[in-house]
Amino acid sequence: MPANKLLSGYRVLDLSQYIPGPFATRMLADLGAEVIKIEPPAGDPMRSFMFSGSADEVSPIYRHLNRGKTVALLNLKEKQDKQHLTRLLRGADVLLESYRPGVLARLGFDLERLQAINPRLVHCALSGFGQTGPFRDRAGHDLTYCAVSGALSASGTVKQPVMTYPPIADHAGAMQAVNAVLAALLSRERSGKGIYLDISLTESILSWQYIGLAESQNRDEQLREQLLLNGGAACYNIYSTADERFVVLAALESKFWKAFCRQMDRPDWLARQHEALPQTGLIAELQALFTSRPLTAWQALLAEADCCFEPVAAFAESAIHPQFAARAAVTGLQPGYPGWIDGAAVATASDYVELEAGQAPLWD
Repeated sequence: MPANKLLSGYRVLDLSQYIPGPFATRMLADLGAEVIKIEPPAGDPMRSFMFSGSADEVSPIYRHLNRGKTVALLNLKEKQDKQHLTRLLRGADVLLESYRPGVLARLGFDLERLQAINPRLVHCALSGFGQTGPFRDRAGHDLTYCAVSGALSASGTVKQPVMTYPPIADHAGAMQAVNAVLAALLSRERSGKGIYLDISLTESILSWQYIGLAESQNRDEQLREQLLLNGGAACYNIYSTADERFVVLAALESKFWKAFCRQMDRPDWLARQHEALPQTGLIAELQALFTSRPLTAWQALLAEADCCFEPVAAFAESAIHPQFAARAAVTGLQPGYPGWIDGAAVATASDYVELEAGQAPLWD
């Protein structure tokens, strides 16, 4: 079986928009699932979101999120189009939707109806705060989900948090949805029964905050730039160079810190790795050192020092990085599936297919 056909034979209905749901179903499409994306008559707003091309040009972000899918437009407020969706649901393995809680039910497809249409359906409802609780109907986007979950409380500088980029809660939620859907399909193989999944973007990013939550037990102050992994340690930090580029040092283990100090001819730093946090003084000394030379000089000196040093690459530099080229991880400016299967890169589709008027409809 080809590496990208692990989910061959599974049909996924995608009733989601923007980033989280489409990213999740795109990963399923990358692995061979047949994904049919149903959009409202005006289309997914991502078709033009964050893109300055001509009015009739489709955003490359939308194309990436929906590669390998078949896209069809349906007005689910119309009786005929509801019937089309019902036919699709009968043959589907997975339904992933990102409506606000209660919207799908108001359109005539509540849990009982979906169960009656297809008892084996894996239904994944992906929403900002989940289908229950006092925030279930609250409007939000990635930035507010990060705020509520505490994800911003330890990132950035002492003076101010920094927005995550790209939107991290959106992608954490997408990954959580994929994991849950695959587990549900595996369970269905044994039980023969469909499963309902309630996945929250906020809880998805909250689940990543275990370090910050543990560190906060005996602290009342802000944690930004105070801890080992967020800027408080000299051995694990970001530094600027003489030509205003940036480099990272991640010499957490003593052997890497020793290699760095040896290469810098600074034996006096060896015993200072575990000074009390935040290591403001030692960080300033390393910053003064890195500011003394341009990036190319540091690459020449440290690239082979085995001390966990790397330049901060611009996106254009990442796209042509030799490691990614060796693993076929980027095609043009489009990332591929993030991993190899059975010793080979996963071959992914380059675009989506949209059904146009006059084409044979999927539901016939």
